[in-house]
Amino acid sequence: MQKRELPLGMQEQLGASSYQGLATFAQRPLLTEETQLDEWQPDIAVVGAPWDDSTTNRPGARFGPRALRALAYGPGTYHLDHKIEIFDELEIVDYGDAICSHGMWEKSAKAIRDRVFAVANRNIIPLVLGGDHSITFPSASAVAHAVGWGEIGMIHFDAHADTALEIEGNYASHGTPMRRLIESGAILGKHFVQVGLRGYWPPAETFQWMQEQEMKWHTMHEIYESGIISVIEKSIGEAHASPKGVYLSIDIDVLDPGFAPGTGTPEPGGLAPVDLLRAIRKIAREVKIVGIDIVEVSPPYDWAELTINNAHRCALEAIAGIAMRRRDLSNKHAD
Repeated sequence: MQKRELPLGMQEQLGASSYQGLATFAQRPLLTEETQLDEWQPDIAVVGAPWDDSTTNRPGARFGPRALRALAYGPGTYHLDHKIEIFDELEIVDYGDAICSHGMWEKSAKAIRDRVFAVANRNIIPLVLGGDHSITFPSASAVAHAVGWGEIGMIHFDAHADTALEIEGNYASHGTPMRRLIESGAILGKHFVQVGLRGYWPPAETFQWMQEQEMKWHTMHEIYESGIISVIEKSIGEAHASPKGVYLSIDIDVLDPGFAPGTGTPEPGGLAPVDLLRAIRKIAREVKIVGIDIVEVSPPYDWAELTINNAHRCALEAIAGIAMRRRDLSNKHAD
């Protein structure tokens, strides 16, 4: 039996404009206990993963989860393109943060893994706010453990492949999580699709390893030549090889730094928001999503909350796509 009552004071706080009241994601109700997840039975639960001790360049992503809750302005919830009130279709809550301990990766990774697993194990989709990209290893591992080890796929938006063996001796770097996931067996290489790669890293031997794992990747050059819709349609087809659903990982540096200056490792020549948002919505509408993370938002390097608001809209577009998928399936069953 669902139990979703809020006291009037909490309703007032959550119903205020986005610069007032409680700082929860999209002003959704805040839950802190696993028993509350059982009572509310939400469709999606937001989890913060404020860890950035694995960065190689500019730190600050530990402040990302709070900024995405407090500094993104509330644009409303009615999707103009698809005429859907997204929070009428889906019940979404904010499940607080995994409490991370600075300098202590094992303890922090366990906190992230445990909190995400508490969500995913209840058939709730976790929407994880990073943090640097190293948080994807414990987060996606938790989802794989809950949904099917080795049976989920990954669509990964990023300027960088993040498949290095190690970075300066660090095997838990933000440049290594995708390799750790594949090596662990949580997600098989043949179920991995990467979009937006560009620049000058990693080196050829890393791409040779990726090819041996049967990974698929689509560079910005391919996107320039073929167009974003063509590449996303191809990526969706490749991701459908995974039987239990897809984990969507969005490194905000997939955007050109002109649109996302607040990130740890900016790389010129990236996507524009209009293309990224359409791509995310299309994937979430056409593929069964079992987990999402949005990472590498570093507020100290942001300007005018550009990066924060673009990352916030990535989350809203994923939610909108999931809502539309649910509506599509409901209409299909009604027919």
